[in-house]
This record gives sequence, structure tokens and C-alpha cells, in this order.
Amino acid sequence: MHARILYCAAPAMGHNQESHPECNARVPAIMDALEKLELSPKYRSSDVVEIQDWRPASLDNIANVHSKAYVNGLEKVMHRASQEGLIVIDGSGPTYATATTFQESLLAAGAGISLVDSVVAASKLGQRPPMGFSIVRPPGHHAIPRGPMGFCVFGNIAVAARHAQQAHGLKKVLIIDFDVHHGNGTSDIFYDDPDVLFISTHQDGSYPGTGKMEEIGHGSGEGTTLNLPIPGGSGDTAMRTIFDEIIVPSAQRFRPDIILVSAGYDAHVLDHLASLQFTTSTYYMLASNIKQLAEDLCGGRCVFFLEGGYNLNSLSYSVADTFFAFLGEPSIASKVDNPAILYEEPMTKVRNAIQRVKHIHSL
Repeated sequence: MHARILYCAAPAMGHNQESHPECNARVPAIMDALEKLELSPKYRSSDVVEIQDWRPASLDNIANVHSKAYVNGLEKVMHRASQEGLIVIDGSGPTYATATTFQESLLAAGAGISLVDSVVAASKLGQRPPMGFSIVRPPGHHAIPRGPMGFCVFGNIAVAARHAQQAHGLKKVLIIDFDVHHGNGTSDIFYDDPDVLFISTHQDGSYPGTGKMEEIGHGSGEGTTLNLPIPGGSGDTAMRTIFDEIIVPSAQRFRPDIILVSAGYDAHVLDHLASLQFTTSTYYMLASNIKQLAEDLCGGRCVFFLEGGYNLNSLSYSVADTFFAFLGEPSIASKVDNPAILYEEPMTKVRNAIQRVKHIHSL
């Protein structure tokens, strides 16, 4: 198999709440865009391959990052959800559950495990492995060890990171989280782990209020959590600068065995859950640069995980452009972005933030 992109798609059609931004239209919108732009396996059979019928994550996989009490408790409330149709399972950022949430969340977490397995298998054959993309929901990066949070049920990327370490001996895992919100769950899970470098860029002051620069890890994990909150209005210039000046040198110093990416598309200027100014072009740049970083540092082993992104148009075009970046083909940004709606980025504030992080992390 010489695929260049491997992906899993799990729309979680049963896990849905009417008029909720994290709805079951998200994955189908992405699949429609891939089809329309001729990026699907139908058009790209040798380059783009969809993994089907992967195994859901086991309860042991989930218990690597979440408490058994939470996992068992969630399974138990499924009966109530099936009677009531929909329940809210969390007070801190409205996370809902339906009768299918438990099984669909296991399936979402299992996709990342399957992609890690496939990427590692390809790299063992001496090939340049394909880029992986877990296009699944519910998302995962807010889910904390003892419960769900912020639309997230299980920490999909955290489950995959532990699997990479335990099943494949990929000891050092770099997680890059460019969702507009801080990946507090991922951060909590690995906060004292020196073998997982967690780098998060997120809008300063946004939900859930965590991810301060001074949060750098704890105990033997001190220094392996890097948070860069960026001011509202930050966009393409800010992110390019951050990538070159913070993400690249941090990754080079850490020397990861695999790179996993919490790919949230809600920093897009058209996404109304926050107020950053990323564009389709920003996501193309990130995908292209992270792919290159993986090739330079860890034999190309890299898997993306869908997190946020709630404007179905900007979400689907940005994921499609991520595919174009993985394939090394031109971006579609000039066809879909509207530069007229952008305003000047607060680059003085951004540069100040970069300098502070450089100082804290000795970069």
C-alpha cells in the first residue's frame, strides 16, 4: 500500500442535539467537500484510502487516560439516555449524550488507534508512511481524566498517544493542538509526563479559561507543556510566526517518535464560537508544515484528529485543503477565502506573547 493519505470517518449520527454546534452534520459536510473536490478514494484510489470497519477502542484503551469510574458511569447512564432521548452529562461546558454516545465515542477513539497502527506498519516497511486523519466525532481534547467536558467525551488523541507508546514503543509523542480552545483535557492527562510534549495555541480568554503560559507541566513533566494563548484577531501572519519561532524549535529539541495533531478548525474567521482570523490558507500552511516537520523528525509518522470547527463551509473547505497540503498539491484557498473580511492582526501583542513563551521555555 503506497497511500499518501489514510483516513477514518465516523459521523456519529446518533450523537446529536438539535441546533447544537457540535452536530452530526459535521463529518458528512467534510465528506461532501472531499467528493466535490475529487479528493475521495473514488477519484484518488491509490493516493487516498479510507479505513473501514476498524475496531472500537477497548475499555482498557480508554482507561489508559480516563478513570474507570467515569467510563463505567457513562456506560451505565446510556440506559437513561435511551429512555429520555438526550441527557446532559456535564455541567462545565454543555456535553450531551444520547443512547448511542458510548458506542460512538468508543468508535471515535478506535479510529485514532487504527490510524496509528497503519502509519507505523507502513513506516516499518521502509516506506514514507501516509498522513493519517481521524475525521470523527464526538471530539476529544476537552475530556478530562474523570469526565466529559466541552462537547468532548473521550480523549481520542490521548488514547492514541498512549497506544503509540505502549503498543509500538514510540516513547516520545509530540501533540500539537491548534484548535481555537485550549486542549485542557489532553493537557491534564499528560501534565506530569516527560515523554509527551503538548503544544497548544488558542485564543486568549476563550473557553475553558485554562492554558496560561505559566502552565508548563508538573514534576518530571515540567517543561513538556507549552501554552501560547494568542489575542483575538490573530490570523495567518501570527500563526506562521508562531510555527517558525515556537513550534519548530520546540519539536526539534524534543525529538519526537510520532506527531499527533488536534486539528480544530474553529479558529477560522467564519467560525462564530471565537474571534481569531485563520483562513483556509492558514490550515493549508499548518498541514504542509507539520507534514514536513514529521518527515524531518520522526520518519513522517503523523496523524491528525478532528476537534472543533462549527461553520460547515469553512470546516469542510479547510479539511479539504489539509488533504491538498498532505498531497503536495496547490491550495484552494484563493477560490474560497475572502481577504476583504480580514482586519489587521494585533502583531505587537502576538510578538510579545511569543517572546514571553521563548523566555519561559528557553527557546
